[in-house]
Amino acid sequence: MFSEINKYLRLDKLPHIWCPGCGDGIVTAAFLRAVKELDLDRNNTVVVSGIGCSSRASTYLDFNTLHSTHGRALTFATGIKLSKPKLKVFVIMGDGDCGAIGGNHLLHAARRNIDLTAIVFNNSIYGMTGGQYSPSTPIEAKATTAPYGNIERAFDLTEIAKTAGATYVGRATTYHSHLITKLIVEGAKNKGFSFIEAVTSCPTYYGRYNKAGSPADMVRWQKDNFIVKKKDNSQKLKEGQFLVGELYKSSAPEYCEQYDKIILSAKQRGE
Repeated sequence: MFSEINKYLRLDKLPHIWCPGCGDGIVTAAFLRAVKELDLDRNNTVVVSGIGCSSRASTYLDFNTLHSTHGRALTFATGIKLSKPKLKVFVIMGDGDCGAIGGNHLLHAARRNIDLTAIVFNNSIYGMTGGQYSPSTPIEAKATTAPYGNIERAFDLTEIAKTAGATYVGRATTYHSHLITKLIVEGAKNKGFSFIEAVTSCPTYYGRYNKAGSPADMVRWQKDNFIVKKKDNSQKLKEGQFLVGELYKSSAPEYCEQYDKIILSAKQRGE
């Protein structure tokens, strides 16, 4: 598999900085498999990332890439897409990057239904900056800033994206790595804002503070607690379980196309 995707990597930037057992490399490989399946032209593909462990992925990817500021990946990506709508634009963020400082931008990118594919590496903690709890840290879970347990309810980022107006929403885990690829492919085909949550693990901080075991144990936990969604929605989830798969799909006017119509209308009126 590496031989099939290494043409998309900046090999001179390797080895990567991710900790042993981190799932971010699995998600990145799943993304590259999606790019290969979509047969995208690297010169017309853009990857924008924010700040955090996951956002370092753009450093290793041989596309047009932008490693932006914390929480602002979607704003930079919006500007790129508006100026050059024919580009295929992907946005890589972490759960804190997307759901905390960047939460407002998530709402409005989804509301506009701009044609971006957002991929959130969700490890339920701030991994790069010292293990602070994030908006997706489960209640009662421990972190450096919650040594006695987190008392804040966690966001379901997929529900936020859906409610805000995203027209494609999916979720998978590193255990379901080929499902991540499938969701990214379908999200990229969607004409509008697509949101893919990739649940990954952070053994260094989340796993250690919460006695989650080895990296393999954390992946087994994903296997046991994330259930593949059936088309008839017949699953009955137990407490603490979540669905993975295509969670929502709809259609709505895409922002760049609507923007171009306004420009054309103004030109026709001579304004």
